[in-house]
Amino acid sequence: MDTLPKKITLNLDSEAEVNVKGFIAPIEYTQYNYHVEWDELANLRVAEPEKQYPTSVFQAFLPSEAVSVGECWQIKEGVLELLRQLHPNPRLNLDINNGDSLGLWACLRAYNNKVADIAFRVHAEFVIRDGRFTPSQFAGHLILDRSKEEITFFQMHVPNGTLNFDAYWNTVGSDIGYCPQMELCTGPLPHDVEFTASITEKAAEHALIACFYKFQQINWVSLEEALEMAPAEQKPIHAVSSDGPLFDESC
Repeated sequence: MDTLPKKITLNLDSEAEVNVKGFIAPIEYTQYNYHVEWDELANLRVAEPEKQYPTSVFQAFLPSEAVSVGECWQIKEGVLELLRQLHPNPRLNLDINNGDSLGLWACLRAYNNKVADIAFRVHAEFVIRDGRFTPSQFAGHLILDRSKEEITFFQMHVPNGTLNFDAYWNTVGSDIGYCPQMELCTGPLPHDVEFTASITEKAAEHALIACFYKFQQINWVSLEEALEMAPAEQKPIHAVSSDGPLFDESC
């Protein structure tokens, strides 16, 4: 008989404050040179380099009921308070949305008797003067001490990539580019933690992507794999080619 996966309850109840540092590095590249010609991008800097938060702010990342490893849930909009440390005008209602761009999702990646590791993904953008700035995504981790019910580690950042943001300048149009660092964090990530139950970082990332983009629920394979599988399964090959990323908001 199959055993149901164990569910755990996640709580935060500490009165301790959490010190969060914010970083926005100068933009290094835009396709049409907006980061040089548009002052808003040329001078884009973090609103508050360091800020103290009550632990209660991070309650937005926790599920309202018990969850098992690999299970996903929607994050509450209280995350906007954290995003304001980067820029004073964040919003979750993206200007460009084809039906699967909106959302804030978290996933229980791992836990043991002492800590729990929550992976999350947030889609948000910043309203800037004469336009908007849309990061590809905000990815991150929240690690909490289960016994003390307090934050052990927090990081929310825009992942590196060839291109990791989209910008719209009202009088000119759209551009895409690369910013080497846009991040909120509390300190170094704890290492050498042995978990009772866990999934890999890659598995958690895929679970979160599938919450946004329905096409990610398809079991895609590489062309090389398809060429091997097609004769064996006597199936035709359906190939899809794209000149930009489909799994984030940078394009």
